[in-house]
Amino acid sequence: MKKKAPTHKKSPESSAHAEHGGDKGPKLKGKFYEKELAKLHIELVKLQEWIKYKKLRVVALFEGRDAAGKGGVIKRITECLNPRVCRVVALGVPTEREKTQWYFQRYVDHLPAAGEMVLFDRSWYNRAGVEHVMGFCSEEEYQEFLRSCPEFERMLMRSGIILIKYWFSVSDEEQEQRFQARIEDPTKRWKISPMDMKSREKWGEFSRAKDVMFAHTDFAQSPWHVVEADDKRRARLNCITHLLSMIPYKDLTPEKIVLPPRRELKGYVRPPITDQTFVPEVY
Repeated sequence: MKKKAPTHKKSPESSAHAEHGGDKGPKLKGKFYEKELAKLHIELVKLQEWIKYKKLRVVALFEGRDAAGKGGVIKRITECLNPRVCRVVALGVPTEREKTQWYFQRYVDHLPAAGEMVLFDRSWYNRAGVEHVMGFCSEEEYQEFLRSCPEFERMLMRSGIILIKYWFSVSDEEQEQRFQARIEDPTKRWKISPMDMKSREKWGEFSRAKDVMFAHTDFAQSPWHVVEADDKRRARLNCITHLLSMIPYKDLTPEKIVLPPRRELKGYVRPPITDQTFVPEVY
């Protein structure tokens, strides 16, 4: 049985220190990172099998600044897991119809059934962040969100859902470096949106919105877990390790499988290869 690791809440001073770029130690070396990640992948598979066996319903929210590394850690979590058990939800701009619904309604549609884990790459907290700062919702809608969100989350947990919330904290300097790297890399340039540019201009407004959001939604039953993300590798390992600690699980790894011998089918004749269309062997 995995033991639950103790959680330590950071003081407002330490959180602010991380958000605006505190003392940085040396970044993790690639070899060490890959070795540790491989170990964590084995544990994630064990967790997956436990979730299936116990028919658990797990929801993990990943929030934070643009380019803070949310997508990177989600990718490392899911790359070794069965997409039928662990799936990612990354919703786009709400449709005109969705805008007329109860705010949480479109997120409810993606909640897990028994034996599933859902990772939200941004979530209902859009209302407390980008929607509020950019003026995409009214002040009344914003205030209603702050009032109703804790009750919504308590309702989810009373129904048996395990809810885990992560906030990825990145310094101003590191975010700028990552934006510049994306601009220079043609394969990553699509990640830069006009909204990202506006969020850079409104760094202070987003900081204030995050502080207000934490004040209303960081409560005992559903706390925020802050991931210091200036070092991507360290952030990924720390986040995955913490996720594993939040759900006590047992190792249900099956016994080593022995493949049965292949049975020849009498009378079977393979069609001529010339009847099939092959992909050209360019390499």
